[in-house]
Amino acid sequence: MASPRIFCDVRLGPGAQFSLPQDAANHVGRALRLRVGDGLVVFDGRGGEYEAVIQRIDRDRVDVKTGAFRDAGRESPVEVGLVQGLPEADKMDWILQKSVELGVAWIQPVVCERSVVRLSGDRAARRESHWQRVVIAACEQCGRNRVPELRPTAAFRDWAAQPSTALRWMLAPESGEPLASRAAPAGPVELLVGPEGGLSGRELDIAATVGFEPLRLGPRVLRTETAPLAALSAMQALWGDFRR
Repeated sequence: MASPRIFCDVRLGPGAQFSLPQDAANHVGRALRLRVGDGLVVFDGRGGEYEAVIQRIDRDRVDVKTGAFRDAGRESPVEVGLVQGLPEADKMDWILQKSVELGVAWIQPVVCERSVVRLSGDRAARRESHWQRVVIAACEQCGRNRVPELRPTAAFRDWAAQPSTALRWMLAPESGEPLASRAAPAGPVELLVGPEGGLSGRELDIAATVGFEPLRLGPRVLRTETAPLAALSAMQALWGDFRR
């Protein structure tokens, strides 16, 4: 069985001894029922990972000591950022988890005209804190050692006003060229996906004005939680680490 992987939001190094974060300590001590001397893998999100051994377990505390560093790189050669029109809460959790597994580089939630959920202020901060935990848990599960950036939730118009030098594609089931007809991107890609009901006509116009080109994935209309995952999978199959 593979050693459990734990994210630690501290700068790690060989021979470091420290206590695991509270949630991680509870998971290791209570859920996994590990003991002193058992091995873990720890990573700090900056690249690479460390072997570690449990030194001490108390009621709410687990101390570990790092060993050798492994320069394990599991990032995709295709750098794709996902701009996701905000869907219902449980759908966003699913999109975040699976897009991280599929190698997304960063995620930008945007509130669109047809978004069912509206977030701002303290409510947005609480939801983003939850989403960050989802992203980290996905990295722990899938083996990634760099944590994708989760950007602050923005209104569609505010986000669209920000400049970008990336290649910009938006999923539009009724227009655009098939994804498979595109050449492999030479640099970063921004992928725009609408919420339930899709992007409004006004938002499609704005997106086109700031450089987004429409793409389609086939003859069927995919749900907002299916479309980005299908697109990321297709990119990995065409140009990314599914080809390795």
